[in-house]
Amino acid sequence: MSLPHSEHLMKLVTLRRNSTSQDVAQNSLVDRFGRVHSSLRVSVTDRCNIRCRYCMPGGDVAFMPTERWLSFDSIARLVRTLSKVGIRKIRITGGEPLMRPKLHELIRMIGDLGSIEDLALTTNGMLLADQADALKRAGLMRINISLDTLQEETFFNISRRQGVSKVLEGIEAALDQRFDVRLNAMVLRDMNLDEVTSLVSFARSRNLPIRFIEFMPLDADREWNQERMVSGKELRERLSKEFGRLLPESRTDQSQPATDYRFEDGKGVVGFIDTVTQPFCSGCNRLRLTADGILRNCLFGKEGWDIGPLVQEGCNEAQILDVVRDCVAKKHAAHGISEAGFQPPALAMYQIGG
Repeated sequence: MSLPHSEHLMKLVTLRRNSTSQDVAQNSLVDRFGRVHSSLRVSVTDRCNIRCRYCMPGGDVAFMPTERWLSFDSIARLVRTLSKVGIRKIRITGGEPLMRPKLHELIRMIGDLGSIEDLALTTNGMLLADQADALKRAGLMRINISLDTLQEETFFNISRRQGVSKVLEGIEAALDQRFDVRLNAMVLRDMNLDEVTSLVSFARSRNLPIRFIEFMPLDADREWNQERMVSGKELRERLSKEFGRLLPESRTDQSQPATDYRFEDGKGVVGFIDTVTQPFCSGCNRLRLTADGILRNCLFGKEGWDIGPLVQEGCNEAQILDVVRDCVAKKHAAHGISEAGFQPPALAMYQIGG
């Protein structure tokens, strides 16, 4: 990059801060760079039924004991408190969130608060066919489903498990329930790069948006490197040759991580989450909650705020918000992946929440 990454982002967030309206409510969660936080990602478990190489370790995994999971009551209490200071979007994550028993009950509890405008779920889809109906009746609005391949052999190479047919069943079940469905694909150069066009064709045939995510240094085995990562730019060039020009979509939400394009023939949308090569930190509006109640202000952050005891023990909202505000206040300008000396967090993706 022509500018040092941190310098470039500091200029962006300074512009954002200076342009922030002076009448932003005092009880909003605004960090020192003017970013207003309205989204919370809630991990409900670190457990997963597959072992994807870009996330999970290859050997035995010591998952946290279930008694450490934050209860549904505690999660709902935290969401209710944060909704009073501007949190409007909740995304349920894991691990694989559908491995948390009776997840639909949490969905209903959050929906019943009446203050959340966007209630979504990220899943690998393998357990979705059996739970889609209950999730829909509970009030879930949107589902992002991971689909890295359509081939069983490639699925096994990536996830170390069988099951692509289960993922496809989950996609069809979600469509049957008329969920707002998006597909997510993680591309590794040595695993599934040659399947990118077939994934797009699959998405287009079902009128589903698909988003490609750059491989991030959050894998438990620490095998990430620049060579295995496929940039969004490279994927855009590849897809343009196959499907024609990609036409940029207008960006209505500056905090969304994906840059979306429409195909020239009008059939479908493809997005790119270029976390590594084109970070979107200056517009980040997200906080994250781990399954055991640790609040984090960045996917790559090293710090965590243990908010679990506060929401479990029934402390008042002012005490909870004191911790949340401290977390927001200490958020950095950027994750710093491209900077010299960058070190990934000690936790892998499945332990933080996707």
